[in-house]
Formats: sequence, C-alpha cells, structure tokens
Amino acid sequence: MNLYLLFKAIGFSLLVIIGIPGNIFILLQFTSIKIIEKKLLPTNTILTMLATANLLVIFSRIIPQALNAIGIENLLDDVECKLVIFTYRVGRAMSICVTSILSCHQCILIAPSTKLWTFLKQKVSQNALTIIIIFCFINLSMYSYSFINAHARRNMTSSSPYTLHLIYCDSDFQTYTSYIVNGIFYTIRDFMFVGLMVIASVYIVYMLIWHERTVKGIRSSDRGQKRSAEYKASRAVILLVALYVLLFGLDNAMWIYTLTLTNASPDMNDIRIFLASSYATLSSIVIIITNPKLKHSLKYSFRKRSIAKESGNNELVFSVTK
Repeated sequence: MNLYLLFKAIGFSLLVIIGIPGNIFILLQFTSIKIIEKKLLPTNTILTMLATANLLVIFSRIIPQALNAIGIENLLDDVECKLVIFTYRVGRAMSICVTSILSCHQCILIAPSTKLWTFLKQKVSQNALTIIIIFCFINLSMYSYSFINAHARRNMTSSSPYTLHLIYCDSDFQTYTSYIVNGIFYTIRDFMFVGLMVIASVYIVYMLIWHERTVKGIRSSDRGQKRSAEYKASRAVILLVALYVLLFGLDNAMWIYTLTLTNASPDMNDIRIFLASSYATLSSIVIIITNPKLKHSLKYSFRKRSIAKESGNNELVFSVTK
C-alpha cells in the first residue's frame, strides 16, 4: 500500500468510526426525548433530519471509499451503483438544504418580535418538518437521472470523456453539454443555499453583538435567560454554517475546476469527496458538543459507565479479599 492509499484509508476510516456512532447517538437521543417528553423542539427536529442525511452520506460514499482504500475492488454492480450514487446525491443535497433551513430558522427565532417576524416564527417552527419533507421530495425527483447515467466501473479507455469516476462506479454524461449543464446547475444550487446560510448567519452575528450590548440589563430576568439560551443555540448554528461553508466551499471550488477538464483524475475526486463527506462526521461532533440535551446525555452516560466500572472493581476486590 503506497502512502497516498494509506492516508486515504486512515482518513475515510476515521470519518466512518466517528461519524456513524455520532449521528446514531443524535438520532437515538432525540427520539428518546420525543417519546419521553411527547414533543421535540423544531431546532432539534431539524438536527435529527441533518443526522439522518449525514448517515446517508456515510453509508453511500464514505464506507465505499474506505473499503476501496484498503484494497477491496469490484464491490458494486450496475444496480448497486445506481442506488449508491442516488443515495449519496440525495443525502448530500439534503445536508445542504437542512443546514440552510437550520440557519434560517435560528435567524427567525432571534429576530425582533415584530408582526412579520412573529408570523414567520410561528409558521416556520410549526412546519419545520413539512418544509424538510418538501425539499426531500424535490431532491428525490431531481436526482432520479442517477438511475440512468450511473453504472459499475468500467475500463477507463472505453468510458466517455465526460465521465465522473467515483471509485466503484462511473457517472457518464455522454456529451459535453450535459456534463457542463449538470455541473453548473448544481454548483449554482449549492452556492444559492450557501449564500442563504451566510446571509442568515451574518444577521445572527449582528443580533449576537446587539445582545451582548444589552444583556446586562436583562440578565436576571426570565426573559433574559430565555434569550440567553436562544443566543447559545445561535452560536452553535454559526459554527455549523462556518464548517459547512469551509468544507463545501473547497469542494465546489474543486468541482468548478474539474469542469474545465476531461476525465478528471480519481485522486482529485477522492479529495473532493473527502472534503464534502467530512461535514457528515464533523457536524455530528459540533451538534453533540453544542446541544445542551445531547451534551448532558453524553456526560450522564460516561458518569454511569464510570460508576459501573468502579462498582465492578470494588466487587472484584471484595471477592478476592474474601
């Protein structure tokens, strides 16, 4: 195994090892909260959907990349390639959509309580899940073409010059026009959502600065505590958006560069995929660290395990001395 493959195997394996438990933990904890408390905050509902999209990305793209890096070849046939590529594209699209919805929702939550903002707060909070489901159906229909142009990896010399080589699978656009139109369309889509995130985040930052200047006078009141919780959540959203913009910005920059090439090298696609896929793992860490309920649950689990371990050690000592 050469050095490049070694780093590739380690990198993608770490994304799998950290990403799957992290996102499953988020799903299980929020599901548990929903069952016990009979309700789930809209923000936590959005985070649950983000964790679901992250898992789709990990299973459909990161795991195949890790398996390929350790030397497993010819893993998928044509049908499996169509399903894997479709799942990855939908998962990636939902990731950007849900992150954008999260930033916009938080922007609306901390906005002043004017008539318009109050109306938006009620409508968006009540229909957050419905909005996400609508985007899900849109992305499912948009990426249905994956079942047409995706197939198992073939001899590169027999491939169309407008083919994306994605480890076990190829995505063949047949003509230069379809290749360029597809790339430009989805790049514009990504930048629109990223732009929406940035605008919402800039407004959140503005409100945070204003909050810091006025928080002294309301810190002792219940309203102040509520606002403080909202602004802590806002900081978490800004961190997620910053992470997304960094990783996916680099990904899209490389994507634009590949549009100028024919038969882009697999190594370049690997780097793009690693950058895009990293968000599926790193965002779960950010969510767990910044969400009070998840952070408390994680600390409680570690504390409970530590107590159980100490009890087991005490019982062992007692049995030995006895």
